Amino acid sequence: MYDNFGQFINGRWRTGSGSEVVSVIDPGNNSQLGTLQGASVADTEEALHSADRAFASWKGTSGWERADILQRVAAEMIAATAQAALVISQESGKPVAQAKREWELSVDQFVWHAEEARRIYGRIVESRVPGGRCEISHEPVGVVAAFTAWNFPVVLVARKLAPALAAGCTVVLRPSSEVPGSAMMIFECLRKAGLPPGVANLVVGPTSATYEPLISSPVVKKVSLTGSTQLGQQMIRDSAATIKRLSMELGGNAPAIVYADADLEKALDLSVATKFANCGQVCVTCDRFYVHESLYDAFVEGFASRASQLRVGYGQDKETQMGPLINIRRLEAIESIVADARKRGARVVTGGQRIENNGGFFYAPTVIADVPDEALAIAEENFGPIAAITSFKETDDLWRRVNGSDFALSAYAFTRDPALIRETIARFESGMVGINSYALAAAEAPFGGIKASGMGREGGSEGIHDYMNVKLAQVVL
Repeated sequence: MYDNFGQFINGRWRTGSGSEVVSVIDPGNNSQLGTLQGASVADTEEALHSADRAFASWKGTSGWERADILQRVAAEMIAATAQAALVISQESGKPVAQAKREWELSVDQFVWHAEEARRIYGRIVESRVPGGRCEISHEPVGVVAAFTAWNFPVVLVARKLAPALAAGCTVVLRPSSEVPGSAMMIFECLRKAGLPPGVANLVVGPTSATYEPLISSPVVKKVSLTGSTQLGQQMIRDSAATIKRLSMELGGNAPAIVYADADLEKALDLSVATKFANCGQVCVTCDRFYVHESLYDAFVEGFASRASQLRVGYGQDKETQMGPLINIRRLEAIESIVADARKRGARVVTGGQRIENNGGFFYAPTVIADVPDEALAIAEENFGPIAAITSFKETDDLWRRVNGSDFALSAYAFTRDPALIRETIARFESGMVGINSYALAAAEAPFGGIKASGMGREGGSEGIHDYMNVKLAQVVL
């Protein structure tokens, strides 16, 4: 498929002119899925010029017409669901059922933002100037450079493309080189839906050719990133010279509090299913579980029992519940985190080792108990199939431990006490909170974090406004 697609510039597919060949690896067996010629600096600059030329026309297109095009994109995506799920599974390693669900959530983004395109409301404010009025309107910010990660190779793309296009912006998107085919599937749907040439462009290739020309260009007015906190910090520095608008969804290290009155079975069922989805490579998944001492032993035992029964295997096998890690680097990182926990006296209850399976990057679902706060499994984002569990007795000390992290993307709690629910929501330092639920990611809800987990929101009525400038006009008649 990589030969048929490649780079998408000014409304057509073309071969990159760079010197570097991008090799795409199947993490389930470490085999090569295919190759494509990477983009050159000239390719990226052409994509940027294409987006710049297309902006005036796309900005002038009515919200109703933009909405119609995005609805057609959604229809094309629905028709491509089976093929897309297979590509996502092959590139990322996740089970086909999870890949299919990710594609469906991506469709939701286009449907939601198509509707939002028709509802870009301004407002009138009474002026203190005699005969005057204040008109507040919203306008597209301009050309957007978007960068996405590999762990959700289509929904991250959709979260950026859909609101940007709905707002009237044009886009140059650079996906992770480890999962380029998944992004290509969306761009082919854009092409089939009749998106005007230049409005959305895709470049795949090395950082020197696909990052630096975009981040340094004064043509780019906004940058949207899903990636690591370290990359976000670097991007802030790199974009300072041209004063770009930024929105970033960065690292996470989510806590989950299991209070004494929690529904234990519900907490376990939801926590295990969520923790090991996508092999734990999810920014909003819970890394650290704080369990009241009265439920601690039962929680650890129940978590380990459920985790040990998960079927780990190749993503295209129907019985697989957890696939591989994305690459050997993640596999080695997970081994280091588990080794650090053992060194600090934590107890590995289940898992804790590689799974040899046809050369793939598999690691057993791992549950670690009695984990000290300074262990990497709790202190940092583990981004893998590790559930780190510790106990608490008094809530005053608990909040110091829970909110002590620099990361603040998501946080969770399980309790049946209405008063405790309100207190917990208020005391969590986090961009998003789930109570008796891990379901945070939806097109209709604003998604994003605070502190070192980023800035800005994707989704909800807030999402489209990250791609718009506010204009005030004082009109006196």
